[in-house]
Amino acid sequence: MSKPLLRLNDLTIAFDGSVVVDGLSLTLNAGETLAIVGESGSGKSVSALGAINLLPSNAEIRGGRWLEETDLSQLSSREWNGVRGNRVGFVFQEPMTSLNPLHRIGKQIGETLRLHQGLSGQAARARAKELLEQVKLPRAEELLDAWPHQLSGGQRQRVMIAMAIANNPALLIADEPTTALDVTVQQDILALLKELRDQHGMGMLFISHDLNLVRRYAERVCVMYQGKVQEIGPVERIFSQPQSDYTKALLAAEPEGRPATLSANAPLLTARQLKVSFARPKTGLFKRQPPAFEAVKATDLTIAPGETLGIVGESGSGKTTLASAIMRLVQSKGEITLGDASLSTLSGNALRRQRHRFQMVFQDPYGALSPRMPVFDIVSEGLRFHYPNLSQGEVTERVHQTLREVGLPESCAARYPHEFSGGQRQRIAVARAIILEPELLVLDEPTSALDRTVQKQLVTLLRQLQQRRQLSYLFISHDLAVVRAMAHRIMVLKDGEVVEQGPCLEVLASPQHPYTQALIAAAHLRRLSE
Repeated sequence: MSKPLLRLNDLTIAFDGSVVVDGLSLTLNAGETLAIVGESGSGKSVSALGAINLLPSNAEIRGGRWLEETDLSQLSSREWNGVRGNRVGFVFQEPMTSLNPLHRIGKQIGETLRLHQGLSGQAARARAKELLEQVKLPRAEELLDAWPHQLSGGQRQRVMIAMAIANNPALLIADEPTTALDVTVQQDILALLKELRDQHGMGMLFISHDLNLVRRYAERVCVMYQGKVQEIGPVERIFSQPQSDYTKALLAAEPEGRPATLSANAPLLTARQLKVSFARPKTGLFKRQPPAFEAVKATDLTIAPGETLGIVGESGSGKTTLASAIMRLVQSKGEITLGDASLSTLSGNALRRQRHRFQMVFQDPYGALSPRMPVFDIVSEGLRFHYPNLSQGEVTERVHQTLREVGLPESCAARYPHEFSGGQRQRIAVARAIILEPELLVLDEPTSALDRTVQKQLVTLLRQLQQRRQLSYLFISHDLAVVRAMAHRIMVLKDGEVVEQGPCLEVLASPQHPYTQALIAAAHLRRLSE
């Protein structure tokens, strides 16, 4: 029997004396996918980064690490440069921050080809084009000259995969490769990784908090909690007969329940014939201006007090653009009415005076909070702007009360965002929004970067806040399990157009449009009608 491709023996990782990975032992064979799962802070990513020496200098790494016959713990810095990007490929979690915004796609792929294969110029460009075609990106020649910001999330992730497989690695490490991608793109990306694994005979270490994806694409799974392995074994055995209490809790952590029943009310928010278009740049000095891109086509929607309208659709469907138009963050045509105020006709100070009535919680809990401000200033900033007559004592009391309401202790107020987990940061973002006592809250993918246990906690919190405060939600998500637990009604967007809408459970249980059917099939949801 051949030796394992990757072997970790009693891997222990500590930062300044604090152990974050405690005695991890595992093996990975060529052609196999081993998934590492667990909640945030369990040590999943640190284990993978530590295995290939990508941790900062204050990390202390002990234990055995072997890549085939190579003892990784004995490699010099120069030897590591020959291993990473060559024998080991790495697909990072967030492709937008992993790709250099100042370099075109072709140059970034060409860099790894130059370092490890000595290719440059036309040879590197030709090979980069082949790689983009291999990861099934259309118009590969054009994309070589594109900038990262011009690509969608799914396209950027495919570019990262192209870079990772450029030198035919024996081991591919994929760290949350589908986070923040919609269900159809998730399916495409993981099907692509499986195809490439089989084609090249690679071993794949797959790190994810999405257990549905793990069950479909991995052969074995390693469950971690607080840096320790809880259990490891074949996927079907772990999912059907979990042994540890933590694994049982993790498998049961899918968002559940339903929002409170609505009473008949006049709409709080009304949008009529809402349209958003973006001008396209000219392709030449004497060329005609091309027609504008219609990001959101004529859309009507209403939200009642205390109601949640879920917006679903794949990347580029117009979900976030629609929400931004309602928030008056992008220019739009059509009518937007919030209660008795016509938001579409307001501007300047008149619009700013209304903003305390409608607030937004953004997708990324890491990028949405200023790293230079303590939590007290983050949460109180809007309050001090809209209610300048409040005394310092009144502001302090409101901040502490709001932090308690979102499940955070008052002591959090003096700390900075980097001191909190992703779920805690999202609670801070919710506190910043609800301290103004808004009537409408726009939530743009608020759970996409969170593991399942934290997702469940946040969904429960949002439903409790909605019931206590009679809040209305515009809830954008690609996770249909979360939408099912949150929304009274669903609106399905495709290419900026509403293709289906209706009561949440009816749409999920009996979708009428082929696109909605494809979304639900890709999500592999169970018990849709419950």
